[in-house]
Amino acid sequence: MGSILAVIAVLAIAYVPLGDYMARVFEVGSEPGRPVHWRLESMLYRVCRIDPRAEQTWVGYTTSLLGFSTAGIVFLYVLQRIQGVLPMNNGLPGVSPAVAFNTAVSFVSNTNWQSYVPETTMTDLTQPLGLAVQNFLSAAVGLAVAIALVRSFVTVRSGGELGNFWVDLTRGTLRILLPLSFVIALILLTQGVIQSFSASSDFALAPVASQEAIKELGTNGGGILAANSAHPFENPTPLSNVVEVIALLLIPVCLTRTFGTMVGSRKQGLTLLAVMATLWAGLLAITLAAEFGTRGVAAQAAGAMMEGKESRFGIAGSALFAVSTTGTSTGAVNSAHDSMSPLGGGAVLTNMLFGEIAPGGVGTGLYGLLVLSIIAVFVGGLLVGRTPEFLGKKLGRREITMAALSVLVMPVLVLVGTSISVVLDSTPAFQGNSGDPGTPGSIHGFTEVLYAYSSAANNNGSAFGGLTATSDWFQISLALAMLLGRFLPIVFVLALAGSLITSKRTPPNAGTLPTTGPLFGGLLLGTAVLVAALTFFPALSLGPIAEALS
Repeated sequence: MGSILAVIAVLAIAYVPLGDYMARVFEVGSEPGRPVHWRLESMLYRVCRIDPRAEQTWVGYTTSLLGFSTAGIVFLYVLQRIQGVLPMNNGLPGVSPAVAFNTAVSFVSNTNWQSYVPETTMTDLTQPLGLAVQNFLSAAVGLAVAIALVRSFVTVRSGGELGNFWVDLTRGTLRILLPLSFVIALILLTQGVIQSFSASSDFALAPVASQEAIKELGTNGGGILAANSAHPFENPTPLSNVVEVIALLLIPVCLTRTFGTMVGSRKQGLTLLAVMATLWAGLLAITLAAEFGTRGVAAQAAGAMMEGKESRFGIAGSALFAVSTTGTSTGAVNSAHDSMSPLGGGAVLTNMLFGEIAPGGVGTGLYGLLVLSIIAVFVGGLLVGRTPEFLGKKLGRREITMAALSVLVMPVLVLVGTSISVVLDSTPAFQGNSGDPGTPGSIHGFTEVLYAYSSAANNNGSAFGGLTATSDWFQISLALAMLLGRFLPIVFVLALAGSLITSKRTPPNAGTLPTTGPLFGGLLLGTAVLVAALTFFPALSLGPIAEALS
């Protein structure tokens, strides 16, 4: 339990300085006498022919974001296909079309789902030039969307300008992600995480530390080695495990402070933080209780649920990592989720089905929780018969529609993808023993499929295990779930921001619903739980709940 306390302590120490620093990063230019752009940033703008002074409406902001992400997918796809004829190829051929498409979408969408063995599939050039670069850029994209939404609450612009996507992307990458990942990589090196381009016939050597740092910090999750953060080259010690968990949670948690600072009300940020912390702590408590239990013959013989866990981390370190990674859209794993107890596995699955707001990914957690806040304010307004307002902005039909559509994308993708897959005759062949029809294991097989689409649609990337998702159906359908699960909500969120930024601020009055404190925090928490429960309870009943009761 010391590792849990250490994580909480470090986050508490970093909360104020990092949160305020990120607010200053995106507010630069509004203070007289301060340089607006770094020299490196100005050089990049000149090379790319970008006018950093130009403001963009939500349409322009969205178009730039989608165009940039599309270019990233094309580049990464081509790089994988031709890697066999490029330098540093380790003798590996080009990646097959289906796997290359799935991987390109996966890394650009900040999902990092991996249906391949990295050591025998990706070269030493593809890993850093393609995958690691997207770890930075995809995280910066999510951060830019969150900041654009926050701006829409702070200012009123009749022209609807949200800022400049290219400036937000550049600042997020160079001023936040790059320096923090450098520090984390140095710490990991002291613990024995490898960083090498040397080939070896005895064991795999690769530039792990640099990618491991941004993989966790950017809530990406794609491992440079197949065993991911369970591999001793990626996560060798209990201390490195704590450092990686801190990296997972650091930016999403501190962004609530950034939000409070930018809107001029620190209580707003603390209310969001309290909701995040309550969900995270609650699911962690459930997972710990389930995994420390000794249910079943194997567990009783071993003394606890140690199957699929690394002895150097133990149950507590594994549960902490599992809850943190499924709550932050990261996908990195230090244990086999497939080997968890039915209740423990159901808890980490449910963590994703909340929409990953506990605390969510870089940027995505903040804007996801803000969207739920708008829905909670709307529900509260219905209860008291008042026009809903949030931070002085009235919420009309357009705003509520955009918020609702953003929330509905993920459940549709998860439930449709799962339902189609489980009725396909070919699916049991990819589930091994878990998919044998007419056996108790088939319940577990359903959970594996549900977990796969939940991971893809939530841009998490972790795998439950057991399911071999290498068929063309799984490659393509999961890629589409990742693609739509990432970019459709972003479009709706930016459309919401574009509507809000043109809305005049209304001073609070006696009928205004307070959006800080325990009352609103409870309403927001209840909204998140209720939305997830009503949507996914039938599916969970067919999977982890049925397995736990059996």
